[in-house]
Amino acid sequence: MTRKRLTRAGYNTAAVLVLLVTLFPIYWMVATGFKRGVDILSFEPRWLPIPGTLENYRSAIGKPHFLQDVRNSVLVVIATIVISLALAFLAALAAARFRFRGRAALVVMLIVVQMVPLEALIIPIYLMLDRAGQTDRLAGIIVTYLTFVLPFAIWTLRGFIVNIPEELEEAAMVDGCTRAGAFRRILFPLVAPGLVATAVFSFILVWNDYLIAYVLLRSPEKQTLGIWLASFTTNHGTEWGGVMAGSTLFAIPAVVFFLLVQRRLVSGLTAGAVKG
Repeated sequence: MTRKRLTRAGYNTAAVLVLLVTLFPIYWMVATGFKRGVDILSFEPRWLPIPGTLENYRSAIGKPHFLQDVRNSVLVVIATIVISLALAFLAALAAARFRFRGRAALVVMLIVVQMVPLEALIIPIYLMLDRAGQTDRLAGIIVTYLTFVLPFAIWTLRGFIVNIPEELEEAAMVDGCTRAGAFRRILFPLVAPGLVATAVFSFILVWNDYLIAYVLLRSPEKQTLGIWLASFTTNHGTEWGGVMAGSTLFAIPAVVFFLLVQRRLVSGLTAGAVKG
């Protein structure tokens, strides 16, 4: 028993150390956002933001087009998530449930597309959108994000659907459901955790993007928060207080989204288990 307790204590200590190492950069970012410029540039580190100030947050929010950038980012994220989930669910359903020629090739292509780096495609994408007149437009950047989100979303949802027995849908159709009704009442609740996981991936990719938005969006009023956050670094140097305050503001929507998603993930799992 003593050996087991020592082993458990060692594991707990290691877990606490890993947690502290993981949380320290987040704490330092938030704390630096409340520090004065003299304390930020001091050679002696100040572990606590005392005395604190809100000037960094005022300067971050006071930057031009901040609210417009927030609206643009939220619009782009919501549109990308909704469209990608709708299209990916239908495509994954077809790839998992229906037999058609080229299905194996489709699955392979989904993997191959993920192997191509973004830097190799940004110039062709820009030229193609420029010919279509969709550069410096939010619709153009949403379509660009979809080209990267959809393959992964289809692959992920296909894995969820394949693991659901077809007998559940057949039993529902025997009880009087149509095929569409079986998909809606049986399959959709069971795939809900996969939809949430796909939404998380889409959110991370779109919300944290800088390269695509920087290349495709030129007008200041059409840019996203990723470009706004990069504006704290200029030719005269980096506004470290503004960067940390802006990074904290930039992370708040992501934290809120993940908290909401966590609850939906648990409800999706329990609803799928009950309805299955």
